[in-house]
Amino acid sequence: MTNPNETLKCYDVAVIGGGINGVGIANDAAGRGLSVFLCEKDDLASHTSSASSKLIHGGLRYLEHKEFRLVREALAEREVLLAKAPHIIRPMRFIMPHRPHLRPAWLIRTGLFFYDHLGKREKLAGSNNVTFQPVDSPLNKDITRGFEYSDCAVDDSRLVILNAMQAREQGAQIVTQTRCISAQRMDSVWILDMENQQGRFQIQAKVLVNAAGPWVAQFIREDLKLQSPYGIRLIQGSHIIVPKLYEGDKAFIMQNDDQRIVFAIPYLEKYTMIGTTDREYAGEPNKVEISADETAYLLDVSNDHFKTQLSEMDIVSTFSGVRPLCDDESDNPAAVTRDYTLALSQENVSDAPLLSVFGGKLTTYRKLAESAMEHLQKFFPEIKQPWTEQALLPGAENLRSVDELITEIENKIKGVDTGTAQRWAHAYGSRVWSFLKHTGSVHELGQHFGHGLYAQEVDYLVDAEWAVDSDDILKRRSKLYLEFSLDEILLLDQYLAELHERRLQQDVA
Repeated sequence: MTNPNETLKCYDVAVIGGGINGVGIANDAAGRGLSVFLCEKDDLASHTSSASSKLIHGGLRYLEHKEFRLVREALAEREVLLAKAPHIIRPMRFIMPHRPHLRPAWLIRTGLFFYDHLGKREKLAGSNNVTFQPVDSPLNKDITRGFEYSDCAVDDSRLVILNAMQAREQGAQIVTQTRCISAQRMDSVWILDMENQQGRFQIQAKVLVNAAGPWVAQFIREDLKLQSPYGIRLIQGSHIIVPKLYEGDKAFIMQNDDQRIVFAIPYLEKYTMIGTTDREYAGEPNKVEISADETAYLLDVSNDHFKTQLSEMDIVSTFSGVRPLCDDESDNPAAVTRDYTLALSQENVSDAPLLSVFGGKLTTYRKLAESAMEHLQKFFPEIKQPWTEQALLPGAENLRSVDELITEIENKIKGVDTGTAQRWAHAYGSRVWSFLKHTGSVHELGQHFGHGLYAQEVDYLVDAEWAVDSDDILKRRSKLYLEFSLDEILLLDQYLAELHERRLQQDVA
């Protein structure tokens, strides 16, 4: 623990939680001239923010629940985010097969009309009707017509990483594998007790932002010893990954008898991702796993729609996350609002404020962060104006097009395969030259761990992107986890352990 006689560093804002909302707020605050500290108890994006359906979307089904404000905001944000990070976000067309017994055609057309016109739409194409030919269609022969519209696909965990990088470049202090074990108000500031593998330390902050996601209410009750202003509903969402179900780059949005919808989305070139589910979750968010009922549910929905029939044997991988939604007392988990609620609390006017984030969705993280700054502006009257709407995320600078970048990589790096060049371009954008700038051949990239992952990239991820272990690199930085064998993972972990030891020795020296 910090020496009691030592002067603690005092930040304007301390953020608890390294998911999309936490890094979004940290980034916005740092860019407005505030000093910012963010801690994450695990890896960035290691929970809810990497367990999404990988979409930047307006939320077509939210229209049925009359969430017009949320849908309008999300639709506008699609275009903003597409411009901010075109390397990790791309337009995608979605096909909704028509099932007349579930929703009448007029209702869907009405919803799609609103979807086309509620938010500003410049880059994305509008909706239209489609018909399916029995021979060519991947769908069951009884599905003959449907509807098509636009949304966007995103590498969700990289969206978090890029915001954290930009926050750091704006001066924020971002620390992972570090938990806030308690915090208390004292003399108009927060005193935060932090803990990581190196030990314990303290910091001060004028404002505390609780963006702990599934742990938001628990953090208030157990670590702050305060009463949470809102309840939280933990809603589990699970996905299965199977070999590619159909050719082409379009996604399908499948209606089910329970009035829910399930996506089938092209994933990592070779696979189809099917999800998500909606069920109440009462366990520890760290331990969420797909259930047998969820697996059966997703397989049944897919088999009701596609000619290719799936069984559990076809599942390559699964992932599950817990969405921390503000409790609106809805009886139906699918109908619980996906909108966000920000709660600002002070027991007395002189108390250091606490801002807690309840709910939210990936698509609207930037607007949530702007809203958070509106809440905090009265405590920092000198802060700068909103800035994130036009600011490119790392890797989008000087990026003419991802295709041109892929060609440039292939021309400059001898021996690189097209798949690796594509992965690098989409993951890093123009920042790919951070670890390739002095390289002319793959043979200069150091140890090859397999599947286009070389030591030079691994070193960069450790030094510049907070990666610590193989999960950080394979699941959240590169998405190579489906390709690596256990032996290859062990080899990577061994290299990372040795690299960590070398870094420690350099720090001591």
